[in-house]
Order: sequence, then structure tokens, then C-alpha cells
Amino acid sequence: MSASEGPRPTRPWIAAATGYRLGRVLAPNRAYRWLAGRIEARPRLRRWFTAAERRSKERLFGCRMCGQCALPATGYACPMSCPKQLRNGPCGGVAPNGDCEVYPGDRCVWVIAYERAEQAGHARDLTLLQRPVDHRLAGASSWLGYWQGRDEHLWTGDDGLDRPVAVHRP
Repeated sequence: MSASEGPRPTRPWIAAATGYRLGRVLAPNRAYRWLAGRIEARPRLRRWFTAAERRSKERLFGCRMCGQCALPATGYACPMSCPKQLRNGPCGGVAPNGDCEVYPGDRCVWVIAYERAEQAGHARDLTLLQRPVDHRLAGASSWLGYWQGRDEHLWTGDDGLDRPVAVHRP
């Protein structure tokens, strides 16, 4: 998939359980924070690192390099591969068979995410609300931001279902 091509629902190449194990290995720690600081301080090294991240995550997960990775909360299926780039679940046009509304014949990335998360015992992760994407970070390394603690507030711990939404009616 080229960067100029629009998003298309992508089924990750590796199993969700493998993604979750990889996520544990790559979890922020002192060593990764130190490494990220060194990489960020050297522009050429940062470009090389980001290019390697792009190649690996694009191939493994269908990553679109938004710079604010949601993979750990979406069954390791990239929500940015949704043609509508929806980060909090499927649109209302998902076909009864799970196909994408925009690309019939392709499975909706949110159906893929649910199936993967459920199979790995992480279906509850899908109730986390994703904050809006900061498009200024597109193409940036999300690993460096994650290790430096800049991703700590990418999703809420609250699904919003416990409190009724106030509706204003004139």
C-alpha cells in the first residue's frame, strides 16, 4: 500500500496474540525512554528509525503512520486503515456480512479489530474511546512518542456509557 493511496481496510499479517506479546516487549521503560531521547536528538537517526517503523508496521498491521498509534486498543488492527478513518468503531454502513461500506468485498477493519481482540481476550479494549487524531503528527514515529510518554492520553479509560449524555432541545 503506498502512502498516496487512500486507506483501505487491512487485515494484519500477524495474529493479535502476537501483537499483544510484542506490545508487552515494547512497553515503555527507562531503557526505551533513554533510547528514544537519543534517537530524537539525531535527525538522521530519527528518519532512519521512523522509516524502519513505517515498513514494519505497515507490513504487519496495515499501519498508516498517524503518529498516535491505537493498535494496542484495537486488536492490533489499524483503525486508520478505515476509509473513513474512524477511530472509535465502525460506521453505520457495515454490511451484515461484515464488509466495508466503501470497499464491498473487504472486511470492515472494525469487524477485524473486534474478532482479533475477542480471540485474544481483549474485547474490552474496544470500549476505550480514542481521542481525535492530531494530523500534525502524521508520518512521525509513534514508538518514540510512546516511549517518551506522549501517548499516555490517547484514549480514555471511560466508555461514556455510565453517564447519560445531556441533550439540549430548544
